Amino acid sequence: MKVSLIIPTLNEIEGMRQIMPRIKREWVDEIIVIDGNSTDGTFEYAQEHGYIALRQKSRGSIKAYPEALETATGDVILTFSPDGNSVPERIPELLDKIREGYDMVIASRYCRGAKSFDDDFMSAFGNWLFTSTINLLFGTRYTDSLVMFRAWRRDLLWRVKNDVSEAGFEPAFCILCGKHGLRAAEIPGEEPRRIWGNSKVNKFSSAWAILVLILKEFFSHQDFKEAPAYAGVKKTKIGPPPNVEPNVL
Repeated sequence: MKVSLIIPTLNEIEGMRQIMPRIKREWVDEIIVIDGNSTDGTFEYAQEHGYIALRQKSRGSIKAYPEALETATGDVILTFSPDGNSVPERIPELLDKIREGYDMVIASRYCRGAKSFDDDFMSAFGNWLFTSTINLLFGTRYTDSLVMFRAWRRDLLWRVKNDVSEAGFEPAFCILCGKHGLRAAEIPGEEPRRIWGNSKVNKFSSAWAILVLILKEFFSHQDFKEAPAYAGVKKTKIGPPPNVEPNVL
């Protein structure tokens, strides 16, 4: 199993300086920093420390993933925020669960006593609402469908039917696993306060996009082998996911 750690950034130099030294190189095979044209030295920091540093051509962290995957060689992708919200020491546990045969493992902020110290009322309520709706409509038992910090098998991206450039891959992958009986798991992943700056997500437009995505997926019937939205993303020469019994959480 080869692991690519993908870190989208935009002016995250303070977080990078404090968080990145805690990530041990032996945990993953490559660390890819895809930068949205930072002006505070984030990109240069990534270069100086030997990470694969990419300049993002599009805008937004969601659109950064397909660009990063053009360079990534791992068959397992781990998405991580360097602003302090993601706890690096959880990385080995996420990957251990993937090795057990899971297709996606989420570091949930609300699983088994975990807590977010960064959520405000609106973001916490929105996550609860959308997670509950996904569970109701797709027969899953998630506690956190929106958090970035998770590990997933690369080929999940090729199964995404709809453009999720506004809603995000996180809810799309949760729905995908539920619809097609893939194996998903959660581990507790407490979320500390961010070290620097503010969230760059527009909560209202994001919420609307997630709602639209959920409804589209609920009313669509798609062959799991099709992947119209992101079929053009470069693939690596890997085999299919393990032939394990479907068990969503």
